[in-house]
Amino acid sequence: MASSSVGTGRDGDSTAATTTTTIFRPEIVTGSHILDIQGYSKTKGLIGVGNHVCSCAFAVGGHSWCIWYFPDGMNESSEDCISVRLRLVDPGDDSEVMAEYTFSLLDQDSEPWHSSKSSMVRFFDSEWMWGFDCFIEREGLESSPHFQGDRLRIRCDITMVANKIIAETTTKPLLVVPPSDLHQHLGDLLRNAKVRGDVKFKVGGKKFRAHRNILAVRSSVFMAELYGKMKEKKAARIRIKDMEPTVFEAFLHFIYNDSLPEDDKGDSRMAMAQHLLVVADRYNMERLKLICQVILQDYIDTDNAATMMVLAEQHGCHGLKQACLRFIASPCNMKVIMATEGFEYLTRSFPSLLKELADNIAV
Repeated sequence: MASSSVGTGRDGDSTAATTTTTIFRPEIVTGSHILDIQGYSKTKGLIGVGNHVCSCAFAVGGHSWCIWYFPDGMNESSEDCISVRLRLVDPGDDSEVMAEYTFSLLDQDSEPWHSSKSSMVRFFDSEWMWGFDCFIEREGLESSPHFQGDRLRIRCDITMVANKIIAETTTKPLLVVPPSDLHQHLGDLLRNAKVRGDVKFKVGGKKFRAHRNILAVRSSVFMAELYGKMKEKKAARIRIKDMEPTVFEAFLHFIYNDSLPEDDKGDSRMAMAQHLLVVADRYNMERLKLICQVILQDYIDTDNAATMMVLAEQHGCHGLKQACLRFIASPCNMKVIMATEGFEYLTRSFPSLLKELADNIAV
């Protein structure tokens, strides 16, 4: 049965309303019993069709069971066979019990050599029992090499789906607060021509508009440039040198969306990450800087490893630098990398990196 409750959470979290659901999980119980008939030949032909020998009661799943053995068959159609039945002796508080069963004949090593399994889960009660009219023909049993010493051992395995089920209660919010979509709204703001930005950028002959408040809260450099004591009167018009328009466009995209555009792939993605790493360092945007390092470490190869390490050194990218050091220090890479122009430039301009590389190889 379901119930609901109402509460209040901080900041409008998803505790406003809940629904409670009860989950029922059936309990599976297994057990077995062996009916050991010593002197099989003395039972057949004496008891008669429809008469049985009953095992002692045994417990499985909190209920009592017994095996009925019909040496001369249950009825005329099975009089040449051995019949077996499983009977529920004590159903307890349950009116019906669900169970699967398997009857097996065991050899001298207690291994089954003949088995029959129920075709489905059966319902048992104190009045109804299940089994096999022709479990095995007597002629087949008596001629089998597994049947020795006039001893018949019948095992019954029971898999019971207990009516005494386990109840678990889970609480699921009726009202769920979705993840923040602030970045989507800010991205729409950048693309919306009707809400024109109050700062103009000119980058390589291309013009861009942005919003000074957004720029300032995202970058301490923009904060100083647009709102600091030394801000210029012409701060509403900013010329960006030494940057391609496509790089600045991707940079603005990150400022508003907190993610990179998904257009770039392969080498163009690597090139864009290199450019944006430089921009991120210039405008003190550590998250963008880290994202670029993660991208670039996947592109390190023998052609660019030395150049990539120089880039990391110039812009204080410790993680990317360590990734390059490990790659170059590998014996299978070192010889190829030393022949590249990038390594020659590294040797000439950054001798301190050579020492770090030597230390890394020594380790």
